[in-house]
Amino acid sequence: MVLKILSNQNTEHQVLSQALVLPLEKVGIADIPTVGGKNASLGEMIQQLKPKGVKVPTGFATTAYAYRYFIQVAGIEPQLRQIFADLDVEDVNNLRQRGKQARSLMLQTPFSEELEQAIAQAYQNLCQKYGADTDVAVRSSATAEDLPDASFAGQQETYLNVHGLQGVLQACHKCFASIFTDRAISYRQIKGFDHFSIALSVGVQKMVRSDLAASGVMFSIDTETGFKDTALITAAYGLGENVVQGAVNPDEYLVFKPTLKQGYRPILKKRLGTKEIKMVYDLGGSKMTKNIPVAASDRTTFALNDDEILQLAHWASLIEEHYSKVRGVYTPMDIEWAKDGIINELFIVQARPETVQSQKTKNVLRSYHLQEKAEILITGRSVGEAIGQGKARVILDVHHLEQFQLGEVLVTNRTDPDWEPIVKKASAIVTNSGGRTCHAAIIAREMGIPAIVGCGNATTVIKTGQEITVSCAEGETGKVYAGLLPYEVQEIPLEKLPHTRTKIMMNVGNPEEAFGYSAIPNDGVGLARMEFIIANHIKVHPLALIHFNKLEDELAKYKIAEITAQYEDKAQFFVDRLAQGIGAIAAAFYPKPVIVRLSDFKTNEYANLLGGKQFEPHEENPMIGWRGASRYYDERYREGFALECRAMKKVREEMGLSNVILMVPFCRTPAEGRRVLAEMAKHGLVKGENGLQVYVMCELPSNVQLAEQFCEVFDGFSIGSNDLTQLTLGLDRDSELVAHLFDERDDAVKGMIAKAISTVKQCNRKIGICGQAPSDYPEFARFLVEQGIDSISLNPDSVLKTLLEIAAAEKGIL
Repeated sequence: MVLKILSNQNTEHQVLSQALVLPLEKVGIADIPTVGGKNASLGEMIQQLKPKGVKVPTGFATTAYAYRYFIQVAGIEPQLRQIFADLDVEDVNNLRQRGKQARSLMLQTPFSEELEQAIAQAYQNLCQKYGADTDVAVRSSATAEDLPDASFAGQQETYLNVHGLQGVLQACHKCFASIFTDRAISYRQIKGFDHFSIALSVGVQKMVRSDLAASGVMFSIDTETGFKDTALITAAYGLGENVVQGAVNPDEYLVFKPTLKQGYRPILKKRLGTKEIKMVYDLGGSKMTKNIPVAASDRTTFALNDDEILQLAHWASLIEEHYSKVRGVYTPMDIEWAKDGIINELFIVQARPETVQSQKTKNVLRSYHLQEKAEILITGRSVGEAIGQGKARVILDVHHLEQFQLGEVLVTNRTDPDWEPIVKKASAIVTNSGGRTCHAAIIAREMGIPAIVGCGNATTVIKTGQEITVSCAEGETGKVYAGLLPYEVQEIPLEKLPHTRTKIMMNVGNPEEAFGYSAIPNDGVGLARMEFIIANHIKVHPLALIHFNKLEDELAKYKIAEITAQYEDKAQFFVDRLAQGIGAIAAAFYPKPVIVRLSDFKTNEYANLLGGKQFEPHEENPMIGWRGASRYYDERYREGFALECRAMKKVREEMGLSNVILMVPFCRTPAEGRRVLAEMAKHGLVKGENGLQVYVMCELPSNVQLAEQFCEVFDGFSIGSNDLTQLTLGLDRDSELVAHLFDERDDAVKGMIAKAISTVKQCNRKIGICGQAPSDYPEFARFLVEQGIDSISLNPDSVLKTLLEIAAAEKGIL
C-alpha cells in the first residue's frame, strides 16, 4: 500500500521507498535502507539463489518508511530524545531505566490504520498460499544491521510460531519497540550509530517446522582461525533460537569446500553435542513456544545425516560466492538454517556477512602462547585464539549485571544479547552452554574477547573472586587454568618474507591447530603424525575395536563401549576418527603436499591405549623392537594396519584430498618395503594409482647404505634425524645416562645425512628432513641447504626464524 500524502512518482525505487509493506520477492541486497539487512538478504536469496536450488521461505517485510511513519504520525520523537538525553551506557541501571521507558512509549503508541491495513493484506496473501492463520516467524531487521563490520546479532526481538492477524500485529509492534532493547542501545553506542538515524523493518516469514526436526547456524569460514575453505555447521533439535542464544551445546560439523565443489564428500569433523533441550510449539498453551527435554536416544544421535550436512555446506558455498560477487570483495557468511519435520526439507532462514575474520588484517599473524601451565579447572569450546585472565565473577541472572567490574572474567550459564552492556568490560567469558556459532560467541569474537562456551558446570566449579586464566590458544578445546599465568603475544609480519629454493614445510600432529598453522608461510606438511590422533582422538587400540567382544579387561571394555556408543561396527570408529583427523590437516594445507607418516607407536605405547595390553608383547627395548613397517604385514597386527589403510583411502578418495602422501617409518630393508606396499595395495592404496606417492623415513643406517635400492621401492625420503642419530651413535635416546652424547650435529650423523641426500638426488627422488634438529639449530639448517636438500620440515614456532636462516644460507651458496 502506498501513502497518498507523498507525491506519486513512477520510478520503481520511489514506489519501494514509499511502501509500508513489501513482499520479500520484491527486495534485494540494495534495499538495506528500505527493509534492513536481514530482510534485504532474504529477498536477495529468494530472487538470486532459489534458481540454484537454495530453499528460502517466503514472506513480507514492513519498511523503514513504515517505522518512521509510525514515529512521525504519533509525534513521539521529541519524547524519545528526552528519554535518551542523559543516557549513560556504562551505568547498567541508567541503561535499563532508559530502555524500559523508550519501549513502554513505543508499545503504548498504536499503529496507524494504514499500517495495520498494509500488514493485514500482506498476511492475508500468505494465508491464501499456506492456509488460514498460517504460522509465521516475526523478526526485527534494522537498517544498520548485518553490515560487514557490525553484525547486530540478536539485538532486536524475534517471535516464532505467531498465528492469526492479531498475533502478527502484536509481534510487529513488539519488534518496533525492541529497537530500544538495552542491548541494542548499548551496541549502537559502542559502534557509533545514532539511535534516531536507524529505522526498523519487520520480516514476517512462513515458519519452517523445525520444532519437529532440527535447526542451527553455519558459517562459510572457520570462525576461530579465519580459514576460508571450510563450512562450519552447528545443529540441535527443535527451533533454532536455542542454538542462536547458546541455550544448548549443539552438534558441530566441518566440511571442506574446495573438494565438495568437485563432487567429493569431505566431512572433516562430526562432533556430538549434548542437545539437552529443544524448543517446540506450545500447542494449546499460553505461550507461542516452550522448551522440553530431548530423549536420551536422540541426544546421542547426530541431528543431521551426512547428505544433509553436505547439502548445507553446498548452500553455504553458493551463498558466499553470490555475496562476494555482489559486493566485489570476499564475503564469508553467517547463515541460519532449519529443517522442516513435516516435509523433511532443509531451508535457509537468514544470511548475513561474517563480521570478525573478514575484517582482520592479513599481513600480521598474531599468536598467544602460555609460558606456564597449572591446574585445569574446566574445558569447553574455544572462541577466538587469545588468552584472557582476571578475577572470576559468577553471575547467573541478567538482573545482577551491575555487580560486574571492569577486567573481570564473566562466568555464567549462557549470555544472550541482554548481557552485552557488561561483555565489553570482560577480560574473558566462560559459559556452561552454547556452541561456537551462538550469539555469545559472535559478540565475543567481534569485541576481541576470548570465550569458552559449553563447559557444562563452570558456574559451580569456578568461584567469584578466584583468579583464573582463560586460554583459547591451544586449539578448539578451551581451557580455564587456576591462577594468573604468564603468557606472551607474538606478532609476525607476513610481508616481504624471502622466497627460498629449499621448500619450507611444517610438522603438524594436532588437527585442531592445523587451520591456524596454515596461515604461516609454508610449502606444505613434511610430517603429519598419526600417533597424536590415535592417542588423543581415538584412544583405543585398533585390535581392541576389531576384537571388542573378546576383550578380557572389563573396565577397558566399558570405556571403549562408552567412547564408541554411536558405532555398532567398532572398527569403523577408528577409520572415521583417523580419517577426520588426517583430513583436517590435509585440508588445511590443500593443495600443497601433506606427508602422512603411518603409525609408529612402540609396543609399550600401543599397550597404553585402551584395550592394548591384551594385544602387545613385552619388549626389553621397544625403541628398536616391533615398530613401524615390521608390524604392518605381521599376522599379529595386519588387521590393525588395515584400518589405517581404510582411513587413508577415505581421506584421498572419499574426501578428495589427493595431496596426501603416505610415508612408511622404520623400514629396515628394501624387501620389507615391498611387503608393506603389497599390504597397502590389498586395501586399495596402490602406489602410482590416483597419483598416490609413498615415501620412506630415512632413519636407519640401512636406509642410507642401501639408499639406491630403497629408491627403487619408494617415491621419496624424509630424514628422521632423531632415530638416525640414535642408531648411528648407538645410544638410546630415552636413556638419561647417555643423553649428553646425543647430538645431530655429530660428524658421523652429518656424514650419514650428506650421503643420503647425495645418493637419493642421483636417483632423481625427493628427499627432505622432518626431525627436530633444523628447528633447534640454525647451523644444522644451513648444513642441509649446503647439501642441496629439497625440503626442511619445521615445528611451526620456528618456521620464520629458520626461513630467514635458510634464505641467508642460499644467498651465501650463490
